[in-house]
Amino acid sequence: MPPTLASLVHHSALKLTVRAGEDRLDVPVRWAHVSELADPVPYMEGGELLLITALKLDAEDPEAMRRYVKRLAGAGVVGLGFAVGVNYDAIPEALVQAARLEGLPLLEVPRRTPFLAISKAVSAAIAADQYRAVTAGFAAQRELTRQALTTGPEGLLAALAAQVDGWAALYDASGAVVAAAPEWAGRRAARLTAEVERLRERPAPASSVVAAPDTEDRIELHSLGTGRRPRAALAVGTAAAPGTAERYAVHSAIALLTLTTERSRSLHAAEQRVGAAVLRMLLAGEPDHARAVAGDLYGGLLDAPFRLLVAESAPRQGTDGDPLDALAEAAESAAARSGEAVLVVPDRDRLVVLATDGGAAVAACTAYLVPEPKNGDDDALVVGLSAPAGPIAAATAYRQAEQALSVARRRGRVLVEHEHVAAGSVLPLLADDAVRAFADGLLRALRDHDATGRGDLVASLRAWLSRHGQWDAAAADLGVHRHTLRYRMRRVEEILGRSLDDPDVRMELWLALKATSAE
Repeated sequence: MPPTLASLVHHSALKLTVRAGEDRLDVPVRWAHVSELADPVPYMEGGELLLITALKLDAEDPEAMRRYVKRLAGAGVVGLGFAVGVNYDAIPEALVQAARLEGLPLLEVPRRTPFLAISKAVSAAIAADQYRAVTAGFAAQRELTRQALTTGPEGLLAALAAQVDGWAALYDASGAVVAAAPEWAGRRAARLTAEVERLRERPAPASSVVAAPDTEDRIELHSLGTGRRPRAALAVGTAAAPGTAERYAVHSAIALLTLTTERSRSLHAAEQRVGAAVLRMLLAGEPDHARAVAGDLYGGLLDAPFRLLVAESAPRQGTDGDPLDALAEAAESAAARSGEAVLVVPDRDRLVVLATDGGAAVAACTAYLVPEPKNGDDDALVVGLSAPAGPIAAATAYRQAEQALSVARRRGRVLVEHEHVAAGSVLPLLADDAVRAFADGLLRALRDHDATGRGDLVASLRAWLSRHGQWDAAAADLGVHRHTLRYRMRRVEEILGRSLDDPDVRMELWLALKATSAE
């Protein structure tokens, strides 16, 4: 506790006597200041005990004293010490009445008590209070460190909440609550997701003070991590601004959680290297070796039905952050919250995610991408998602994801699932510039022929192919004699230099007709 007027009055060596403001002696004293100026207010900061002898004051003038005391109280002066036996043998009644009117504590200082003794007493009490705060801060730091080493972030948060007489919460990279103490604080911390998101947009280290919705808490938010983009955040809720000891505890918690975060990043990088090796083994058809390398790292992920997601980022100019990193964070955070394993492997401009079918990680990726990526760039990510598969079929699942990715890229879509491609028609896949160019080149000679008015070879070819080469049915559709249709098909063969008896030729012509039918 800092020194108060009461502690100074009870100081046996000072012999101070209270003449006014007896009910306000518990106010902390920030400093003791001597000033004989008629108006010392410009030099006050608030919280001072002002010491005077009234050398330049008409202390017996009631109106002058009312103005003088009113200005002192307005400036935040917490008390007035008046030395008797110097200029006045007793405190003038005008000053006593003015102090009582304003509720300003007035202390009588006997002649044998020098002002320097009061200043030393205040200074010593402040130093002792600061020493106690530092000592308490170091004790809190030791306790927080012990909890961090023995029980992890959960124990550290519980110790921090006890130190500040409030609550604390830890958020992951996505802004979700990872842990909170006490337990009831989890729901309160979850309401601050938007504030945490705004904090994460600022370069680390960053902090802010916010008000909790529906409570009177004062909440400090601090980013955690040494990189440009914060990896986590800490929230500390208290009823009032933390004191010196509490501030030491908060700063110690930030340092310890930052170390934990950076250590986690190193472990995460090592896990990714292991994950890359496991993925290569799965794709090489060696699931047993993959399980042996993975050990317990991925739990039962390699045995349960899973999906493979392959994502690519389009090169962007002037965007903040890597959308692949953000997608990886979404998958990993969702998996961590649900207690499921996930394998995330960055591969240059690609990201491969192997996650439980129907699990939280797949759902989080889908939610992140649909209806559009959260970074605001519709074309920043292109993603393909495989059908459910097991470890033996991992290579097939990877090909499915790549095929879906290719379709997404051609269609200008953010996300395509292989199941949707496989369940649909092949015809939408023909909506590709390369396919259209091939179709136009294949049919151009026939169209040039028809343009001269010498026949309708393109329509006749379409009718004949649609009827599987049945002359009578195709001729009936066209309203011509079958011999006329036979003549036209011979002309098609002559112009194209290809035989319609070849099934590959018939297939290519049919697909070319389909690819250009929408034009």
